[in-house]
Amino acid sequence: MEYAEISAEDNASTVRQFVLLGFSDLPNLQGFLFGMFSIVYLIILIGNSFIIVITRIDPALQKPMYFFLANFSSLEICYVSVTLPRILYNIGTQNRNISKLACATQTCFFLILGATECFLLAVMSYDRYVAICNPLHYPLVMNPTKCTQLAAGSWLGGIPVQIGQTCQIFSLHFCSSNQINHFFCDLPPILKLACGDTSINELSVYLVAILFAAVPFMLILASYTKIIATILRLPTATGRAKAFSTCSSHLLVVFLFFGSATVTYLRPKSIHSPGTDKLLSLLYTIVTPMFNPLIYSLRNKDVIAALRKLLLRK
Repeated sequence: MEYAEISAEDNASTVRQFVLLGFSDLPNLQGFLFGMFSIVYLIILIGNSFIIVITRIDPALQKPMYFFLANFSSLEICYVSVTLPRILYNIGTQNRNISKLACATQTCFFLILGATECFLLAVMSYDRYVAICNPLHYPLVMNPTKCTQLAAGSWLGGIPVQIGQTCQIFSLHFCSSNQINHFFCDLPPILKLACGDTSINELSVYLVAILFAAVPFMLILASYTKIIATILRLPTATGRAKAFSTCSSHLLVVFLFFGSATVTYLRPKSIHSPGTDKLLSLLYTIVTPMFNPLIYSLRNKDVIAALRKLLLRK
């Protein structure tokens, strides 16, 4: 179909919509992609909803660790719902146009929820640190009020900065093209379309990425350094195995998310390539939320036991 495209000569102020090229370079795979993304979306919704429900109804899972896991699963549903429905709409209708306001809204929610994920993963590592390194103080430190405050701070902490960053980026003039070579409105491909020198905006993106990604990641590494040191001092192999089992799932999710997201946002604009950006974005926007329920369920004996009880009750 025809896309609403502007030329370099057009007045930059006339840009009212963008074109999300997405996977339009694979015309023979559109049906397959629509089916695959639909199945993935259902898996993410069902898997994460299962985690939320089972942590609410099973008395054995009424612990801070599972309170944060339920929040994390809720976040994953919201996070993937910012991008996947739009991907399905674009593929299903072959209408890839998106208004500037809709694009800015998608970017803003994506950034806010991305910041929430960074903070929540750091909070979850702090929870494991207190549970393993200070077990006698754990009920006092991680009381219901403190858990609620930490969860609320994770959800709300990134909102002011990310709204400001979104307004800053979308106040730029776009004159080279209005075609975004990506499957959603992400910052690197949008900055490529901006006129003139965008080095200040790139620096802003790096600083925010350091604040919301690198700092939480360093806190997670510090927590797990102390956790591993404590586990290695445990007297029995059984105790060490149990302690490691409660942390391994979280560590795997941390490296999947932070690894792909860091490479995406901390690379200079000059070495970004559309293919690599799409692949990395698929990892942290879709693949990780799809595998999270499996990672946390299959590697957690408490969740497996709760699932067995639920099935036997049925």
